Amino acid sequence: MSSAIDDTLLDDLDRIAEVDHDGLLHAAALAGAQVRATAEAAQEAGIARLAGASPRALVLLTSPGLSPVGAKLLQALLGRACPVPVVLTDTAPTWLGPLDVVVAHTDDPGDSALAESIDRAGRYGAGVVLTAPEDGPVAAAAAGKCVLIPPRVPVPPGFGFTRALAGGLITVTTLELLRTDLEMVADELDREAERDHMQHESFVNPAKSLALRLAERSPLLWGLDDVATGVAWYAAQALATHTDLVCDVAAYPHATSRTALHRAATRAAAGTDIFADPEDADPAAVSPLRVFLLAVSAVASDPVRRVAVDTFPAADLLDPAEEITADETTCAAVLALRFQLAALYLGLAAGTTGGTTTYGPARPRE
Repeated sequence: MSSAIDDTLLDDLDRIAEVDHDGLLHAAALAGAQVRATAEAAQEAGIARLAGASPRALVLLTSPGLSPVGAKLLQALLGRACPVPVVLTDTAPTWLGPLDVVVAHTDDPGDSALAESIDRAGRYGAGVVLTAPEDGPVAAAAAGKCVLIPPRVPVPPGFGFTRALAGGLITVTTLELLRTDLEMVADELDREAERDHMQHESFVNPAKSLALRLAERSPLLWGLDDVATGVAWYAAQALATHTDLVCDVAAYPHATSRTALHRAATRAAAGTDIFADPEDADPAAVSPLRVFLLAVSAVASDPVRRVAVDTFPAADLLDPAEEITADETTCAAVLALRFQLAALYLGLAAGTTGGTTTYGPARPRE
């Protein structure tokens, strides 16, 4: 069971400001600024040299932190019809050569394993795009061999997801593997940050509302399409960073193969247990499972979405396209930011992030 929260804190600006003394909510709200700054830094670093290239393979080189979830989302956005193979790996493959392009991200300038892989990729002649601090062993390994995109918007560790994603997006856009309007992404992230600002009360604040629905639950984050599942992986990372919630992440077709969990979720959604005695009903025994169906690329007529919604009609359906008019890249980025801010609000209210004090007795959840 996750930590109990004081949900009254979410709409008390003074108390939020007191526990968020490190300015974590403000750091998350800089997502749009990170996208713009990354795009500008990439141009200045010479990303244009990749224009017109037709890579043999696109290698997404991952390292501990946000890199793996960023790579999964980028791979999902490229889609299964991507004209070149997309490889996720935590070390530079031995087959790398001048026809390949490597994309990597780290917030740790001293990551020796990544530095070794970057050095190897450079020696093999592969094109390398790296978002990383400009000092330390990783940057030294990249010197003169790759497009190094340093951070320009200072944020705490763990808040560089949009920078990592933007670095990958500008690379694949330059390679003409994906069409992305990064200015649109940045603008919508700014609008989402404004909608989720702490001055807006829970009933009109999407991130606070999501936080309350996640609170003291075991969220089942099930994607109705590949891109949404990529967002779900990031959401689980954000929740694990700022809260003690334990999540399940899966594409919905895979979730149905987890028969015991899927069956338990179905019973929880129906509010019934075929093995329970109605006269012995105990409110404390109510299942903590709560289904969240995430959709980015899926349309209402998609068969996977139809089955999921029919099975879980009361589930939380998170579909940014119902709120904004934008491409799937932008919708994915907006949903990811909403989950990050929801995780922060939850963590601040439970005392698992930011300040160390949980205010007052927690109210029981319905």
